Order: sequence, then C-alpha cells, then structure tokens
Amino acid sequence: MLRLTWVQPEDLLGHELRQAAQDGREPSAIEARWRAAGGREAPLRAGASPEPASRYLRTLAEDLLDELAYLPSKLKEQEPTDLASIKTLCPNWPHQPAQPAQPATNPPTQAHLEAAWLGRAAGCLLGKPVEKLPLNAIRQLAKPTGNWPLNTYFTAKGVPQCLLTAHPWNRGSAHTSLAENIDGMPEDDDLNYPLLNLLLLQRHGKSFTTTDVATLWLDELPAGRTFTAERIAYRNLLTGINPPHTARRRNPFREWIGALIRADVHGWTNPGNPAAAAEQAHRDATLTHTANGVYAAMFTAATIAEAATGNHDIHTCLRTGLTVIPPTSRLSLAVTHAIQLAQTHENFDTIVDELHATHAHIHHWVHAIPNTALIAAALTHANGDFTGSICRAVSGGWDTDSNGATTGGIAALLAGTPTALPDRWTAPLKNRLATSVADFNGTGFDTLAQLTHTVTHAEAPRP
Repeated sequence: MLRLTWVQPEDLLGHELRQAAQDGREPSAIEARWRAAGGREAPLRAGASPEPASRYLRTLAEDLLDELAYLPSKLKEQEPTDLASIKTLCPNWPHQPAQPAQPATNPPTQAHLEAAWLGRAAGCLLGKPVEKLPLNAIRQLAKPTGNWPLNTYFTAKGVPQCLLTAHPWNRGSAHTSLAENIDGMPEDDDLNYPLLNLLLLQRHGKSFTTTDVATLWLDELPAGRTFTAERIAYRNLLTGINPPHTARRRNPFREWIGALIRADVHGWTNPGNPAAAAEQAHRDATLTHTANGVYAAMFTAATIAEAATGNHDIHTCLRTGLTVIPPTSRLSLAVTHAIQLAQTHENFDTIVDELHATHAHIHHWVHAIPNTALIAAALTHANGDFTGSICRAVSGGWDTDSNGATTGGIAALLAGTPTALPDRWTAPLKNRLATSVADFNGTGFDTLAQLTHTVTHAEAPRP
C-alpha cells in the first residue's frame, strides 16, 4: 500500500497536537479524545507511519485537525502573522528607501551572486547524507574518517561497517552526496525553491502576490517535490482553499523550516533594503506558514539583504535580521540565545549540546525555531567564514541540508567571489544543477547568477 509522507490525517494529528501546545492553543481536551480512541503518536522522524489507521481513526483525525486549526491562541497578539501587526511589534524595523529604491552602496555583482548560489549548493550537499540522523550518529560517522570537526564532505570510506549498519546514511541522498559519489549538484528542494523564486520575479516582479506564488507552484512545481507545509498547502490549493488559509487548514507544519529555505532570492534581489526583502519573504511564506515559520523567512531574507551590500560583517547582518521579527517572539528569543552562546563558548560542540538541550524535547527536527537558532550560532561562531559556517551548521544536526544551504549561501555571499570558496567544495559541483523545475535542469551556477542579477535590477513587468 502506498504510504505518502506528510499527508495521512492520522500522522498529521500528532504533529498538530504538538504544534498547538507550542503556539498557545490549548489542545489537551482534543488530545484526550484522540488517545481514548486509540490514536497514535506522530512518526518520530519520518513523514508516514508504516501502517494505515482504521477508517474510524482517519475520520476522527480529520475532524480533530479541523478543530485544532481554529482554536484561539494566547500568543496571537505576541506572535501575529499579518505584516502590519508584525511591523507594529518591531520598534527597530529598518528604514526603507523612498521609491524607486536607491541602489545599494555596493550592490552585489554577478560574481557575488554566483558565490552565493555555489555556497548554497555546497552547504546543502554537505548536509544531505546525514539528514534525519540524530546528533550522535553524525559525530560517530565523521570521526573514523578524520573529518571531525567537519572540514569536507562526508565519506563512507573508512567508516566501520558496524557504524554504517547502526546509522545508515540518508537513503535518498547517499548515492549522490557522499564525497566518492558527487557528480554535480543533485536535485534538492533547498535549490528548487530559489529556482522557483527566480521564475516568480521574472514573471511578476517584486510586487508579486501570495496568489502569484501559488499559481506558479501549480504550474511549475511537481507535487511530489514538496514536503511538510508545502505539501499541505499544495493539497489545500487543489481542493479550492485560497491563501492564507492554505497555511492553516490541516497544516501542523506551519512553523517548520519550509518558508526559510525559500528566502534567499528575496534577500539577494534587495541589497541594502532588508525591509523590502522581509516583505517579499512574508508574501511568499504566508502561502504555507504562520507566525514563527514566517518570521524565520523574514529574518533570513533581511540578513541576506544586508550581506548583499558587501559593507557589513555577519554580526551586523544578523542584528539586522532580528529587526524584522517581533523581539518577544519565540524565534527571536531562540536566535538571540544562540548568538549569545556562540559568543561565549569556544567549543562549538558545547553550543550544539546546549541548543539541543534547550529545543530537542520541544520541537521536531524540522521546526524553524531550533534550526534558525543553529544557523545563527554557526555563522556567529565561525565569524562568517564559509567552511567554518557550513561545517558548524551541519555538525549541529536537525535539518542538516537546509541549514547547510542557508548558512552556505550567506557565508559565500560575504566571501564575495567563487574563487574565495575552497575548491574542495565547489569543484565537485561541476557548475551543474539537477532539478525537476522546468528549463533549469543542468543549468550552471554562473547562469543562475546572471539571471538573479537581471531580476534584481529589472523594472516591474507591465500588467
């Protein structure tokens, strides 16, 4: 029997109970009904349980998901999703240049953007074989090969068979992402979404709407290439649900990492204008996410927009990112705590252990809050250095390929040129990207940089 990930109501219900408890809804009465009926916990690390539930449990799960989605939240005022309310809570919201926007003091060249694309790809590729593995497994797999602390791509050569049996690589990625197997950049959703956002800006300009994002996905994104919140929103669109309701209906992943991994292009194309970058990210994110899931995208886009000027260090960029999210939100508090840890401890493993002790018992490994915190800690601790940043981010576990991608894109943008990135990271990519996004399969990173540079400076398309 086909068991699709991230769609079965009986699998979603456990995640939604957990999400409701985190975001201020009170789920205890509904949880009691689910447990009394024999309902199970959500799958711990995968997206589908091995066996289907009974028809009764599936129907009950659907009903309870609908009840949970619209429970009132005690955090509604503190963690809003609409942009106007977010701005009201941000006392240091960055100044936005008068329109038409003035160019950045030192706008990114195509070389900067090529470095950013390459860095995103390399960081993603580093994290792919260990995605879904627990932290101790990542450490155990790297150490026998002399690659701990991490300094290059993972390899199976030299790893004892007992460890490979106990901690198998990500089965969907090992054949393309271990050092001995890399032959160009394999397909990954962390690269598909930036490609889609290039198409979005080509077709609609920077004034695109959330509905434009939805339409583009239906036209260009295969449903099977979506996961978690994006898969739920996609299904909601196909059943006639319109944005922003697509982010809420039966969507327990609304604060997970999906919107964050779509944020880079919004930052790249708004150099020196973090407010505009955050607003673009908001319009994109609200198709699929709410509150902290949206904030993670806004924070990332604003950080990148500041980095794209070439005038600031990573610490200034991260501080700018924090100005576009509510300072008392759970995401802001987690990122601030992570940065403080990175500034305090010399050993990054100590920082990671503290982050896991703080977040792992509360959040799923794909949730935006711990992953964004880890990204900020890695960039801070490495002082924005490319190799140090991606290796720290991936060595911290959780959503390893996404964290490596976002960290790599930011650190490479700060590095400035492709030649500033060590050859061991970029040469295996062979200037070739695999994707199922139409017309981009096999495209080189130099071409993607040129296209990104073009949309950055393009006038809005005529209606």
